Amino acid sequence: MINVVLFEPEIPGNTGNIMRTCVATDTKLHLIKPLGFSLDEKYIKRSGVNYIQYCNYQVYENIEQFFQQNKGTYYFLTRYGHKPHTSFDYSNIEENIYFIFGKESTGIPPKILKPFIDHCMRIPMTKNVRALNLSNTVAIMVYEALRQQNYRHLLFDEPHKSKNFIEES
Repeated sequence: MINVVLFEPEIPGNTGNIMRTCVATDTKLHLIKPLGFSLDEKYIKRSGVNYIQYCNYQVYENIEQFFQQNKGTYYFLTRYGHKPHTSFDYSNIEENIYFIFGKESTGIPPKILKPFIDHCMRIPMTKNVRALNLSNTVAIMVYEALRQQNYRHLLFDEPHKSKNFIEES
């Protein structure tokens, strides 16, 4: 199973967008406190549209609680990573994969990253940008894992239209 972990997210719009991505990809979301917003805020609902009710998510008091309750392979997205995100194998659909993302302002603290240095990665980009938007980065990572898993049980066609919808119009 693919999991997205947000360590102390600060921007409600990003989390709402990520919730929508998680619903679209059947990915579980893990939120580690403190959160920089309330999950009831209108910004979450606006960016997640009407999909948030379908989001499978869990909230944790701290990173220690998250690690205690979740076993699998952890991957950390960080500006300190030296490997590209495509250098890892996410193809085992039986494996619990956790993509861990830091808060928007400061990322993941080095003391958390240090024991997992071999699983720290960075999405390649120019020297002009320190980091991509959090919700964009989550989408890139989730879809890379899904691509390697041949998109598991995701739909390739619009579920409410026939395959020949355009031709029949």
